[in-house]
Amino acid sequence: MAPLRAITPGVSMWTILAINSVTFGGLLFLLSAGFSLIFGLMRVPNLTHGSMFMLGGYIGSTAIVTWHLPFWLAAALAAAAVAVFGGVVERLLLRRLAGSVLAQVLVTLGIAFMVSDFCLMVWGGDPISIDTPSALSGGTRTLGVYFPTYRIAIILIAVVIAALLWALLERTRLGAMIRAGVDDPEMARVVGIRVSRLFTVVFCLGAALAGFGGIMGAPILSVYPGLDFAMLPLALVVVILGGTGSLIGSLVGSIVIGFIYNFGLVLLPQLAYFILFLPMVVVLVLRPQGLFGRAAP
Repeated sequence: MAPLRAITPGVSMWTILAINSVTFGGLLFLLSAGFSLIFGLMRVPNLTHGSMFMLGGYIGSTAIVTWHLPFWLAAALAAAAVAVFGGVVERLLLRRLAGSVLAQVLVTLGIAFMVSDFCLMVWGGDPISIDTPSALSGGTRTLGVYFPTYRIAIILIAVVIAALLWALLERTRLGAMIRAGVDDPEMARVVGIRVSRLFTVVFCLGAALAGFGGIMGAPILSVYPGLDFAMLPLALVVVILGGTGSLIGSLVGSIVIGFIYNFGLVLLPQLAYFILFLPMVVVLVLRPQGLFGRAAP
């Protein structure tokens, strides 16, 4: 605590923890939003989502470190590559397992282990760290704290993406077709909507968000073997807490879990995971659909 006060006079450790928690929550939203879309709209428990986050981090980091691409171009490349990977998984595997939840869980879990081994083979076991974009380097004084500009940018990007996703699903023709395909796929097919193609689009969008989140988190978390299974439980808690298919639930749940995770590690590190998963258990008991989710008809 003394070094923190020396660097930012008059600012408590709690303020710094709070700002870091919001930042981590924004990063969690980039991961959990795609998971919530896939699970909430398609009813697919995609346990490869953490692997997509890690894969995006590795691809983006390689594009920056080895190919010397600009950060944002590398981020777009990582999102596109992971979207293609997600589309292949959905078209070739998950589509054949429609309605079989247990098979989907086992297949996506197996793919997650395969991706983990593939990344270990290609990139090795050492963590990969990258610098923040030059335009977002340095700091900005926020709430009396000289705070890294990049972390503030993550918060703003998460809010913008949440607004864009909401507009896509609620205010566009594509969003209306997606909702129709979810609510009544047979009737949607009758009126000419290609439901299977729409679901592929949703899966690719969710995968792209995970890949983008992986490269956005690389300057803060670095990229390392095991990052996939470190982030996946957090995404599961966020989705269960906020409600499957709810973007506002994912955003609020991400911020809440960001606070619980950061403060839990500082205050009660021995019980950090107990404190993290306790809200999920309470919500499952009292409101199984989540805080912002809709009850099943």
